[in-house]
Amino acid sequence: MNAVSSSAPSLLALDEAEMADLVAGFGWPAYRTGQILRWLYQRRARTIAEMTDLSQAERARLSAQARIGRLPDCVVFRSADDTRKLILKLEDGLEVEAVLIPDDGRLTLCVSTQVGCTLDCGFCLTGTMGLKRNLKPHEIIEQVLTAQDQLEPAERLSNMVFMGMGEPLANLTAMSEAIRRLTNKSWGLGWSPRRITVSTAGLASKLKDVAPLGVNLAVSLNATTDEQRARLMPAAQGIAPLKTLLLACRRYPLAPHRRLTFEYVLLAGVNDREADARRLAKLIRGIACKVNLIPFNPFPGSAFRRPSDCDVLAFQSIVREGGVDVFIRKSRGRDVLGACGQLGNLPRFYERTLTQIECRC
Repeated sequence: MNAVSSSAPSLLALDEAEMADLVAGFGWPAYRTGQILRWLYQRRARTIAEMTDLSQAERARLSAQARIGRLPDCVVFRSADDTRKLILKLEDGLEVEAVLIPDDGRLTLCVSTQVGCTLDCGFCLTGTMGLKRNLKPHEIIEQVLTAQDQLEPAERLSNMVFMGMGEPLANLTAMSEAIRRLTNKSWGLGWSPRRITVSTAGLASKLKDVAPLGVNLAVSLNATTDEQRARLMPAAQGIAPLKTLLLACRRYPLAPHRRLTFEYVLLAGVNDREADARRLAKLIRGIACKVNLIPFNPFPGSAFRRPSDCDVLAFQSIVREGGVDVFIRKSRGRDVLGACGQLGNLPRFYERTLTQIECRC
């Protein structure tokens, strides 16, 4: 079959309706739509030639006018704790990161929704990059497909979190379409929405749009007063102050036996005091929720510090005394800058220090 131009349409970039239109344009029966989609998502095909339930003539015709569009470039850094940080180079030369996180028999994939971030949270490396652009649905899905390519034969992804680079609700349309492809059981990846979590820095007006997706929702709080949040998360605070955000959380339509998650990054001497813990418990009282405490993960150039383990445990104890289920999230992949808040572009000096444990896809 002849090589197709890189400017030809990417099959992965098409949604189900657009794929059906392509199939109809060829004059093929409608069931070809599902066949092609299954090759893309369930079998992770990289060439149209692999689609053996299409005739040779059909494959030749499809190859002449389209390409699959899988990304060829991916670099993997493996941490001492077996966390794997994946850096994917997009077709326009920009890079996006995803992280495979093993923990107590689970394997979680942390997925990005933007290159950089539209917000400016000071404790997050991605926030220092600014926003380069939103990811398209197939670029979000590509992270999942590439991560699956990296798995050992006995490994299976158990959970997925939209907590990588970017603010997911600032790219809601693309993220929602990606989740539809992830959860489609006929031709998609067949994920249960209950195993997917979307994290937001607090775009209160868009919380209601997450509920129909059926996924879990996590809200990154990180402060207990408006003044504190304005210093740490100025853009998010400008969009929705704490009162507005927490009202939206109280109104969020939770399914039975489901809870919101509040994430709270602990910064030494900034938001980790006894008074902060007591205010946190009071702020979220009455909401069906749990709290994940995230001790700050340092990155080059940051002025923030990670609290001591003793201070983290003391904070947890006070919040728990307030009647809230509260957990401490383990930091995974810090040695390859793959932990929460560490994703993003680094100066070249720091990139070189990671290449000792580099492997290529």
